[in-house]
Amino acid sequence: MANRDLIIKTVESPEEFTAIKSIRIAVFQQEQGVDSALEFDGKDETSQHLIAYLNQEAVGTTRIRYLDNQTAKIERLAVLSHARGKGIAKQLMEQAIKVIANQNIPEIVVHAQAYIKSLYENLGFIPEGEIFIEADIPHVKMKKKLS
Repeated sequence: MANRDLIIKTVESPEEFTAIKSIRIAVFQQEQGVDSALEFDGKDETSQHLIAYLNQEAVGTTRIRYLDNQTAKIERLAVLSHARGKGIAKQLMEQAIKVIANQNIPEIVVHAQAYIKSLYENLGFIPEGEIFIEADIPHVKMKKKLS
């Protein structure tokens, strides 16, 4: 679903990073009970972050970590509860995939929360292995090859 009032961009300022932190705190810590030390794992500084604005309000985020010159990992996909159901997570993922493709990285990996596995499948990710527990939440490792 295209939304004219939705803007997704790369995080460029400390203010935007503050906004994505508050989104992640609301979604992962407050809603899902993830420990702060797990959520803020020291890898944000070396990651590329995307932020989604709906009607000029920061409502979603994700981060990209480049594991090596062959693989990128998309992590911390989060959309505030009041903004869900509008396709924002999908559009964040599509933008992250474009960013990675522009870096000529051939493979993307995600640890998808099991309940939204279909979001990733619809974007061409393929499950790999069994469901595992990460931060007390069932996840599945999924991969996508870029051509």
